[in-house]
Amino acid sequence: MDIMEKKEIDLSNSGEAENAVEKNRKSLPAKTVLAVIGIIFLASFFGAVFGFMAGGMANIFDSGSFLGKLKNFGTGEKIINTQSIIIEDSAVIEVVKQASPAVVSIAITKEVPNLRNFDFFGFEFLPDGDSTQRQQIGGGSGFFVSADGMIATNKHVVEDVNAEYTVITNDEKEYPARVLARDPVHDIAIIKIEGEGFPVLPLGDSGSIQIGQTVIAIGNSLGEFSNTVSRGIISGLGRTVIAGTDFGTQTERLTDIIQTDAAINPGNSGGPLIDVKGEIVGMNVAMARGAQNIGFALPINQVKRVTDQVKQTGRISVPFLGVRYIPLSRELQLNNDLPFDYGVLIQRGSSLSELAVIPGSPADKAGLMENDIILEINNRKIDDNNQMGDIISEQRVGDTVTLKIWSKGAEKQIQVVLEERQ
Repeated sequence: MDIMEKKEIDLSNSGEAENAVEKNRKSLPAKTVLAVIGIIFLASFFGAVFGFMAGGMANIFDSGSFLGKLKNFGTGEKIINTQSIIIEDSAVIEVVKQASPAVVSIAITKEVPNLRNFDFFGFEFLPDGDSTQRQQIGGGSGFFVSADGMIATNKHVVEDVNAEYTVITNDEKEYPARVLARDPVHDIAIIKIEGEGFPVLPLGDSGSIQIGQTVIAIGNSLGEFSNTVSRGIISGLGRTVIAGTDFGTQTERLTDIIQTDAAINPGNSGGPLIDVKGEIVGMNVAMARGAQNIGFALPINQVKRVTDQVKQTGRISVPFLGVRYIPLSRELQLNNDLPFDYGVLIQRGSSLSELAVIPGSPADKAGLMENDIILEINNRKIDDNNQMGDIISEQRVGDTVTLKIWSKGAEKQIQVVLEERQ
């Protein structure tokens, strides 16, 4: 046996044991001592590290999220984006479920001439001896604005006074509809069917919507695919477009329009544009031909003014000022030596009967005269972005507006009480 083995056995002799240990210490070489110290340091270090890791793992296990964190390991942002998409999809699905029952399809039928037919010998004949037949000539969309059957849609959908209109609800029930009112200024109309308890969606505030936010369009696409849903974003605000229709020959200037990349197709006209809160923020009105994903909707605030009027009075009242005018520009200013390149110049029409100021109109009562220039209305400068007709149409019958005008070489302000257009 060596010395250490002996001392483990002979511990009864404490003195000898102490001397043996001391001797043993002295007999260790310097390198061995350094190695021992190094081992002790490394053991302490790794012990601390593993202890910290063990604590962290315990927290993960305790929080119940270990498996989720393990699944996400190495994927990072991709998992977060997937979760966001799932949340947004769920919101859209829920909105569609709530909104679809409040959206209707509108079928347009009319007596139309039969096609000309010829027999083998070239003689013309009419089928069944009738010169006309009733058939569907178009379709559109709309949405309930009252539980008793009032529906908002586009004026161009129901503009034909000789046509008949049928509303098809989401549960495929059909109702004959009558037109209550057509707005002479905006592309909005109100129709009605008989019944009670129809579902109504809340009308939002189109003044608070923002470019980039998600919107959902629902409508009778192509006049045959009822309650078609498309999703997109608001692509632009405050647009001005000139729109024509397949139902008529006239064009219409639409202002302060919402642009969206949600698919808007023929037949979607009059349907709602809805945000992810389930509120209607616009009424689908037009699409850009020859383009992809460029659709337009009327701001719901325009529609609310009309629906409120019809609910209260049964008709649409439109304010008017009563002047004929020419919008001024830099070119007109230079060519006619005018003091302003903005505003409108009050001028008569091409015939003698087209007076500059309509007799008995609000403008006439306020003292406006031919060759006066209207510069501002309610402190809003009249220019390409704020056209006078648009500003007046935002008012209500009976409102008092303040005009800043240039008359006979001087600027002044006058007040005008708007009356109803007859």
